Amino acid sequence: MPAEDTNTRAWQIYGRRQLARSYTPPIPDRLGWTPWEGIGPGAEVLGDVTGRRVLDIGSGAGHHAVHLAQAHGARVTGIELSPTQHERAVSAHADVDGVEFVQADVTEYLAGAEPFDAAYAIGTLAFIDPHRSLPALRDGLRPGAPLILSLLHTDLQGRGPSTEVAPREQMILLRNDPPLPTQMWVLAPQLWEDLLTECGFRVEAIDLLPHPDESAMVIQQLIRARRLPDRPARVSSRPRSTRAPAAHAAVGVGAILISEQGILLGRHRRSTLELPGGSVEPGESFEDAVIRELTEETGLIARVEEVGLLGTLVDHVEGVLRVTVGALVHAWQGHSTTQPDESVGDWAWHPLDQLPDGLFVCSAQILTAWRPDLAIDHPPAHFTAFAPTK
Repeated sequence: MPAEDTNTRAWQIYGRRQLARSYTPPIPDRLGWTPWEGIGPGAEVLGDVTGRRVLDIGSGAGHHAVHLAQAHGARVTGIELSPTQHERAVSAHADVDGVEFVQADVTEYLAGAEPFDAAYAIGTLAFIDPHRSLPALRDGLRPGAPLILSLLHTDLQGRGPSTEVAPREQMILLRNDPPLPTQMWVLAPQLWEDLLTECGFRVEAIDLLPHPDESAMVIQQLIRARRLPDRPARVSSRPRSTRAPAAHAAVGVGAILISEQGILLGRHRRSTLELPGGSVEPGESFEDAVIRELTEETGLIARVEEVGLLGTLVDHVEGVLRVTVGALVHAWQGHSTTQPDESVGDWAWHPLDQLPDGLFVCSAQILTAWRPDLAIDHPPAHFTAFAPTK
């Protein structure tokens, strides 16, 4: 079954269950972008919406739309594909001034609608293929209109975002009912930014909002974007030839975490001791690669603003150019543990003045680039420090 058909079915069942319970969420006192009260900003990220036409994408039971209309004077259209979810909204809020609820596919609806002054989606846009939704939103918003998206970043199982535009299975949980499988586009922040930029938006900020319980793994992304003015035809570019370039370089990252106990190192199955790290995946920023590798290998969670890039190390290994980017992680959540199916485990803290023998070459190069006074032998590498950000 196609991904979006799976999602349509899941939300139809979800809405039916909530109708059977006669459950209507209360109108919030404050617009929230996560399932957790008081986490992150409120409606101010939309700007002044008084008298403005605002689109609520995947409006569900309609409580967010009603809040914007009543507390902020917006004229809100709640668009919802699921008939049962739409029924919940209409049965509870059909008589609210400034709000209309429409049961339709958002991309089809926007094709014939007057452009909106703002749009937002709270946890819903990830259920639609972004290659279909984002072009429709570009055409359905006025130039300069904000688009605010709340999206899953790391799920309840600790799985971080994907670096390819493909859906994966996630579950909708509701009390003691059987979980509902869905297909969600859980994408890395850089990938969302790339997609939005390609579709005519400027991304102004991406915030990671962790669960208030530090032991919980789930993290939400909050993306603030703005529809750019229409532009004339762009200057084209083209490759030198149709042949793919010869593979000649390997790019990776390594992360330094330091605590009162020392540096975090793990043991590879080939016996070397290593910093958390690994290869950079397509479409990934260095910071995103550090965060992903840290979670995959150790179970620790960090945010983009907690990762400081040190610089690049360049050396040659058997004819292949190796580029390694070192990073210093200033803060993190959780406790390091051996992760299933990972090559490195047995994580432990080692004092800087008692570092063990047998460090992996890349880890040794990163450590001496960070602290040249450390007495570590390794093959030479050319280090270029990143300029400090202002």
